[in-house]
Amino acid sequence: MFRIKTCCIASLDEARLAIRHGATDLGLVAAMPSGVGTIPDERITEIARAIEPPTRRFLLTAETTAEGIAEAVERAGVDTVQIVDRLPAGTHAPLRERLPETTLVQVVHMRGEPDVEAAGEVAPLVDELLLDTGNPDARTKELGGTGRPHDWSLSAAVVASVDCPVYLAGGLRPDNVEAAIARVRPAGVDLCNGIRTDGRLDESKLVAFMAAVRRATSSIS
Repeated sequence: MFRIKTCCIASLDEARLAIRHGATDLGLVAAMPSGVGTIPDERITEIARAIEPPTRRFLLTAETTAEGIAEAVERAGVDTVQIVDRLPAGTHAPLRERLPETTLVQVVHMRGEPDVEAAGEVAPLVDELLLDTGNPDARTKELGGTGRPHDWSLSAAVVASVDCPVYLAGGLRPDNVEAAIARVRPAGVDLCNGIRTDGRLDESKLVAFMAAVRRATSSIS
């Protein structure tokens, strides 16, 4: 099944709207150094507890220690964690041990060929990858929610070289997602800004995006 993750969910109403129109996964954004869509921890927990499987609930966290990530996941009550920053070497193994039932999704920000290599190195340590557009080396880290596309040829190279499922993120909109899926062939897509107007989930954009995804996936199935 092709997965569609609607990120930056701000309320239970937005969560239900996204699911009604075909979202398979929801992204709940905890505190970040920059970007959009963050909500308080209490609201993350409220939404996560109200939404049941098969919808997956992602916690996006900028924590970089196994203890910090695990505590955030346990507090939120989610089934999936999206790690938006690089982790120090040796962190994924204790995190897996602490969270054996949690799906681990590692973000890799695609800026050039070294990031293709980095994605290949981290892929065996996690369940899924998510390829986004950001800059973890910036003075104020950009760890997602930029609304910018990246070079899809880099993401296509990752998809072709790893064994785990790969999400594509970064500036996806109703008018470019068909081309993105055709070029990259990901297992799913992730979006935030492209279906929002003035920060709010825009139903008309959401409907258009879902229709574009259906066209794209039907043509490559």
